Amino acid sequence: MAATLSAFTVWGLMPLYFRAVGSVPPFEIVAHRMLWSVLFLAALLAFVPATGGLRGLGAVWRQPRLLATLALTALLTGSNWLVFVWSVDAGRVVEAALGYFINPLVSVLLGRLFLGERLRPLQQLAVAVAAAGVAWRVWELGSLPWIPLFLAGTFGLYGLLRKRAPVDAVRGLFVETLIVAPLAAAWLLWQAGRGGLGFGADPLVDALLPLAGVLTAIPLMLFAFGARRLPLATVGFLQYIAPSINLLVAVFVFGEPFDHAQLLSFGLIWTALAIYTADLLRLATRRGRIQ
Repeated sequence: MAATLSAFTVWGLMPLYFRAVGSVPPFEIVAHRMLWSVLFLAALLAFVPATGGLRGLGAVWRQPRLLATLALTALLTGSNWLVFVWSVDAGRVVEAALGYFINPLVSVLLGRLFLGERLRPLQQLAVAVAAAGVAWRVWELGSLPWIPLFLAGTFGLYGLLRKRAPVDAVRGLFVETLIVAPLAAAWLLWQAGRGGLGFGADPLVDALLPLAGVLTAIPLMLFAFGARRLPLATVGFLQYIAPSINLLVAVFVFGEPFDHAQLLSFGLIWTALAIYTADLLRLATRRGRIQ
């Protein structure tokens, strides 16, 4: 639980980082995230004994099905990152936050369809209230918002696949980023050859870009660790933390508009989170976990 909460808090604050490096194009930021993540994770595996070291990686490479799964999860996270970074650059963080509010509904649905997870009555009520909030937002817009739906779908599938992948959080993430790192390096070299790199134009931004690896790897490791140990439905509703922080940053720091219709939609979703949390606390008290 602590690992998952920490991951979502970091993700909630990520728009501040992306705005700080906003002079760099979104594609280039994502490429830097991939490359610096590989370097950071390699160092972590090599020098931190608690991670288990590099010795277990050979077993991963000898499992074609696992490699295919990790290649798919790498593509899911890469595309999710790209759309999110673009939304920050375009001043559409409120829409991105809505996507991560929708995501728990996707996680609950996937958990029900593929993992056989069942919801208690209060959890079902929470899902219904959250769905009403999302439906109101879609009706108010008059069309399907592609940013929220894309972000919710890609991250929901990522959570499902990583929960079922037989690999620990650190090694799994390292292999994921290692798979896509050559694509990121090739793209950066191509951009450098045509003089299109944003890197090198601002010393402060150049110093911030390597942090992309740390800020990417740590929350993903925490999320993968938590997702394998918590029910997918619980993970799904904890994800409300990140978009709540995203929304606060978008409105109060970036100054994006937030009207009464949006407030009603988000209010319903926050009510759903309160119902679900109350149910978890009630269950924990019953089992003697809270005195």
